Formats: sequence, structure tokens, C-alpha cells
Amino acid sequence: MSFLAADVVAPRVDWLAIAPVVVLGGVGIAIVLMRSIVRRRGAWLFPASLALAVAGTVATGIVIVVQWYKVEDDGPRSAMAGMLRLDPLGVFLGGVVIIATLLALLLSGDYLRREGLEAPEYLALLLLSAVGMLVMTTADDLIVVFVALEVLSIPLYVLAAFDRRRLASQEAGIKYFVLGAFSSAVFLYGAALVYGATGTTSLSGIGAFLAQNTLLEDGVLLAGIALLLVGIGFKIAAAPFHMWTPDVYQGAPTPVTAFMSSATKVAGFAALLRVFYLAFPLFRDTWRPAIAGLAIITLAVGSIAAIVQTDVKRMLAYSSIAHAGYVLIAVAAAAGDGREVTERGLQAALLYLLVYAFMTIGAFAVVMVVARPSHDSRHSLDSYRMLATRSPVLAGLLAFFLLAQAGTPLTGGFIAKLEVFSAATDAGAYYLVIAGVLAAVVAAFIYLRIVVTMFGSEDDADAPGPAHTRLDLPVVLVLGITTVAILAIGIAPAWFLDLARDAAIL
Repeated sequence: MSFLAADVVAPRVDWLAIAPVVVLGGVGIAIVLMRSIVRRRGAWLFPASLALAVAGTVATGIVIVVQWYKVEDDGPRSAMAGMLRLDPLGVFLGGVVIIATLLALLLSGDYLRREGLEAPEYLALLLLSAVGMLVMTTADDLIVVFVALEVLSIPLYVLAAFDRRRLASQEAGIKYFVLGAFSSAVFLYGAALVYGATGTTSLSGIGAFLAQNTLLEDGVLLAGIALLLVGIGFKIAAAPFHMWTPDVYQGAPTPVTAFMSSATKVAGFAALLRVFYLAFPLFRDTWRPAIAGLAIITLAVGSIAAIVQTDVKRMLAYSSIAHAGYVLIAVAAAAGDGREVTERGLQAALLYLLVYAFMTIGAFAVVMVVARPSHDSRHSLDSYRMLATRSPVLAGLLAFFLLAQAGTPLTGGFIAKLEVFSAATDAGAYYLVIAGVLAAVVAAFIYLRIVVTMFGSEDDADAPGPAHTRLDLPVVLVLGITTVAILAIGIAPAWFLDLARDAAIL
């Protein structure tokens, strides 16, 4: 025993690399323990849990800022025996996840009080899901990616079905669970095939193996790459793997929908970038056409299907699908020849994910406030008629967020789309630019349809209007942060472009 103990060398723990996970996960566990230990649960328990969750999220954000300056000075490095990789791209996307988590927490307090769903476990589930997302942004091993995928998904299954009084919420949870389990199995099978072809699950190790060896038969590896793409495609809601998105987004509580549409998409694209650019850079000519094809299909499905929707949350769900298509254009452009083009594509993808997080959370914040008490028609387009008359501030904010998503100049959405199209042009992917522009035109019609409904004519005065337009301080804070961020990126984008360029390093 002493001989074995002497030969065992414990891996060095890089505490800075795992600090965000430790802080956020610790706060989530603390909330669960507080919920379990406190016997007399008074009205103070939920506000105290919410304050603790917000404080923990802010502390995690501070740690991520420290990580950013550290990797800028020292460069990327492996951590935890090569299971994690601390690099600018992972730290940047982790920051976006934390921003989305903080904004979702601020929205959740008002929503849960209004719906009578105040429960500390909701907050713990949200934080633990964010922990999985943070791990995914820095994962350097297929097994770690899979574990992170499960850690972020399982709490979301429960959160989607959190409002047990509504059949739509229960249905959303079941659909997300069934299809999520299927996609996880597909991803795991793909990881097994890649391991069989290369002998390792390390992303950096796979890339090094393929650079030093030539596979005479690469069918197993290509099948594994295809299955990995399918598994990740589910998480980013890329067509044709999007079928869960409209029903889940519509049925889930609105703050959960805002969190899923922003943070989950960021984590999914982090996995996509890390897996394909760290492990399979030499196979770019093989998987780049597949990603480009997914981008075109995703843009078409997301834009066209949204036209026939009469529920605003379903419209925004299909809009979310279309936005995934724009990021896929940037990912495909990043696979172009030459280091400069690659950096431009990664920069465009990162900037788009940042801008989209603000745009979608802001839009869903307004949707949450305007929601009608009826469980069946709370998000019907008819409930937005004459919103400008009843609440001009809410109507103006929603119009602003929608026009930003359409790519209106002087908004962050315009800069994000411009960067994506510029990256695709530099890579010579003009067909992707054409597809993106056409999709943007169709999407503009969808957004303008909602805007016209809100600013309708006097003939619509008798139409059912929003039942709840009171703004609590946390919701005002969310609307203010998202509005200022989108305007800042649209009017003075230089600092944000530099930030995205500095983060485009794997």
C-alpha cells in the first residue's frame, strides 16, 4: 500500500480555471441546503435565496474578468490534467453565459411572484445549469463536453416543466427531456467512434494525432464527426434538429425561455467551436460544407416558419432558430483558408452571440411583462394590439429589440450581421451571404408584423390588450442593461469588436 501511495501523483488543481464553476456551483448547493435545513419557511426565504443567487453570479463574473486578464497575459493553457483549456474564447463565452444568467435571475423574481411559483429550488436549478454551460465553454475533452451537456440539460428539463399547473409547461419539459436524451445519446456515440478512430477523447490530443498520422480508412472518424455535429446541432437549435424549440420555448416559463435562448445557445456554439477547431482542423474541407448547409437550412426554416405563427413566443422561437443560422455562417466562414479569415469568422461568431443574448433577453422581458393571465392565450399576437396606446414604453422597447434583431442600423444587431456577412465575404462564401440577406428580409417582415400590431389603428381599440404592464425594479434594470448594451454596440462598436477579436483565440 505504501509503495502504491508513493507512486501515485495527484494532478495539480488549477483553482483559477475552475473558480467560476466552484463559486456558482457552491451558491447553487448553498441554496438547496438552505431550502432543506430551514424548517420554518417564511416569506423571507425566496428573496434571500434570490439575493444569494444574484450575489454569487456577480462574484462569478468578477472571477471571469480576472481569468480574462490572466489568459491575455499568459496565453491559453491546459488545466485539470488536460480536461479543461483556459483560453480567451472560453473565457469570453463564459462571460456571456454569466451575463445571461444574471439577467434571467433578475427576470425570474418578478415572474415567480406574479405566478405564485416562488421556490428557491428554481434558482438552484438555474445556477447549476449555468455551471454546466461554464464547463462546456472550457472543455478540452469529449467526455467533459458530454458531462457538461448533461449537467446543463437536466436542470433545464425541470425548469421547462416548472409551472406544473399548466399543461403546456409539462409538455415542454417532457418533449425537451425525450429529444434531449436522444441527442445526448447521438453525441456520445459520435464520441465513441472518434475515440475508436484516434485512441483518445482529448480534443487537443485528437488534433495532434490527426496531424501526425494519416488514416487509410477514415469512415469511422467521419461518422463520428457527423454524429457529434448532430448532437451539438440539437443544443444550438439548428434545423433540422430544431423540432423541440417552438414547443419548449412556448410552454416554458418566460424567464427560462430567455435563459435557454441565450445561454444555452452560447454553450452549444462553444462546444461546436471547440470540438471542430481543436480536434478536426485538418478536416475543415469535410465538415465546412456540412455546417454551411446547416446554416442555409436553419435560416430558411427559422425565417419562413415564423411567418405563420400567431403566438409571439413561438415567433421568437423560430427567430432564435434563424439567428443560429447566422452564427453558423460565421463558423463556416472561420473555416476558410488563411489565419486572417479564420480570426474574422470567429470574431463575428463571438460578437453575434454577445449581441443576440442582449436582444433576445430584452425581447422576452417585455413579453413576460405583457403576458395575459390566461394560460391559453397569454402570448397571443392579439394581446399586443394597441399596446402603444396602453403602454408606450413597453411597445417602444419591444419594437426596439425586434428591429435590432432585424439588423436595423445604429443597433448591435446591424453590427453583428455586418460582421457575419463580412467574414463570409472574406472567405469567398458568397452563397451564404445571399442566403443570410434573404433570410433577413423575411425576418424583417415578421418583426414588423408585431410592431404594426402594437401600433395598430383605432379600429383595433376594442381588441384584447395586455393585462399586466407594471414594471418592477429588477425588470427595469434588465430592460435598461439590454437597451444600453445594444445601442452601445450599434453606435460605438470599436471596443466590442476589439474584445471579440482578442477572444478569437483557441
